[in-house]
Amino acid sequence: MAEHHKLIVIGSGPAGFTAALYGSRANLDVVIFEGLQPGGQLTITTEVENYPGFDKGITGPEMMEIFRRQAHRFGAKSIYEIVTKVNFSERPFRLWTDSDKEYTADAVIIATGATAKTLEGTKGHNIYWGRGISACATCDGFFYKNKTIFVVGGGDTAMEEALYLTNFGKSVTIIHRRQEFRASIIMLERARKNPKISFILDSVIDEFLGTEINGFPTLTGINIKNVKTGEITYHQADGVFLAIGHTPNSEIFKNWIETDNDGYIITKGKSTFTNVPGVFACGDVQDKVYRQAVTAAGSGCAAAIDAERWLAEHS
Repeated sequence: MAEHHKLIVIGSGPAGFTAALYGSRANLDVVIFEGLQPGGQLTITTEVENYPGFDKGITGPEMMEIFRRQAHRFGAKSIYEIVTKVNFSERPFRLWTDSDKEYTADAVIIATGATAKTLEGTKGHNIYWGRGISACATCDGFFYKNKTIFVVGGGDTAMEEALYLTNFGKSVTIIHRRQEFRASIIMLERARKNPKISFILDSVIDEFLGTEINGFPTLTGINIKNVKTGEITYHQADGVFLAIGHTPNSEIFKNWIETDNDGYIITKGKSTFTNVPGVFACGDVQDKVYRQAVTAAGSGCAAAIDAERWLAEHS
């Protein structure tokens, strides 16, 4: 027999936990499916210094544990399973997890986030991830004042990240595997005109290199391979920012929920309503612009309020 709840939140992280916090304070019998990465992307982030309320900064895992405890304090319950299938054709909505359990809900909030595309297959990537390798300039750029920085990518995001990082680094080099760019002409020209930005084209990172400082692995350099000649050159590097895109975690909803061409869930106007009444979306799974912890938390709040009001009207 299926286990029923009034409100189910799929996904954790700032959006999911904030939605659960507001939902549980409204007595909506909330459960959170924490999924494949409990706590979301912030659990692989070292220092968070741009979230209001933490004047001395806080590590990502610590912050997410505080979010979790706060939601639990008001009655939300975490279930450490992965939702693998849903049926949104009628209410109550039906969900199945990787443990073959079935759950039903009167309303659902999707907060499954997005996964940054990485260079995980590249040697040294996993060692120096979060220790010199990042996928968020806005989050981590501050730590690279007067440092030598590289950005990987050829689209608008790469240009935006590089331009932003010039506020901190002494130099920013964009690495791109081709001569042609996906970036818009105006963004590319802005990057080319910036005296701090240079380009290495027809090239990819072959290896991340580093050393141990104070007991922690720290990135110190990269080997760059020219894809046309095969030549490999070493470059001193304090930070590498990957700007090769994100993949929204929306695959299991594609038969029910409208998404854009990139897979981001489409919400109506300024609300968190999806095309299915009673199903809401918040955080990075529907935000391709900001992708910050604070904006994700804000949309989680909005989703819970939207769900509460919708349930009151349709109870």
